[in-house]
Amino acid sequence: MPVTEAPRADLPGPRHVAIIMDGNGRWAVQRGRPRILGHHAGAKRVREIVEACPNLGVRYLTIFAFSTENWRRTQAEVAGLMSLFRRYIQREAQDLHDRGVRVRFIGDRIKLEAKLVTLMDDLELLTSGNDRVHLTIALNYGGRDEVTRAARRLAYEIEMGRLSHRDVDAATLARFLDTHVLPDPDLVIRTSGEARISNFLLWQSAYAEYEFVDTLWPDFTAAEFGRIVRGFALRDRRFGAVRA
Repeated sequence: MPVTEAPRADLPGPRHVAIIMDGNGRWAVQRGRPRILGHHAGAKRVREIVEACPNLGVRYLTIFAFSTENWRRTQAEVAGLMSLFRRYIQREAQDLHDRGVRVRFIGDRIKLEAKLVTLMDDLELLTSGNDRVHLTIALNYGGRDEVTRAARRLAYEIEMGRLSHRDVDAATLARFLDTHVLPDPDLVIRTSGEARISNFLLWQSAYAEYEFVDTLWPDFTAAEFGRIVRGFALRDRRFGAVRA
């Protein structure tokens, strides 16, 4: 039976955390191993972070698995990553369900192979009744691409006469984003020491807090995750306003 108890709501930390999981390749190279082995190590780390979420009060976790720009990597690395994604879903599906995790995928699925898309669809369906932790996996995702696709769908609705240009505001466009059923992230973490956002959740992270850490993703532990999440409560989030 799936675990059903909710994350702790009494904690002052972020409700939604997004993570740019960077550093897998460098982790492997530092050890004289092929880059793909770093991605395998990184995939194993995901389980630990997901399991840590409920006790930290994190209900939504979004992870950046593969960007629209990652197709520029070598054919061998891309093929290895696609194989890893298939195996990850097959291996982790039942455990995610049993732990009460609801899984969603965001990004453009058109370029992905049919077998992988079927696995993604099946996992979303399997976990659709869960509500303990909402895990969103960004796969073939880019922030600009997402907004472009949303604008295209919005333009089609106007063309069909179901919307008027007078109806269009920020809230209207947001309804066409991949993340329209999710709250915006409160905290975005990037591992590996790089201080950039790499086209990730550009619209949704307008008011998010950022944390850039030097740790490579395969070495990013639940303890470090917890330290960052608890530190979030000390931040002064004003959303453009001035404290009286």
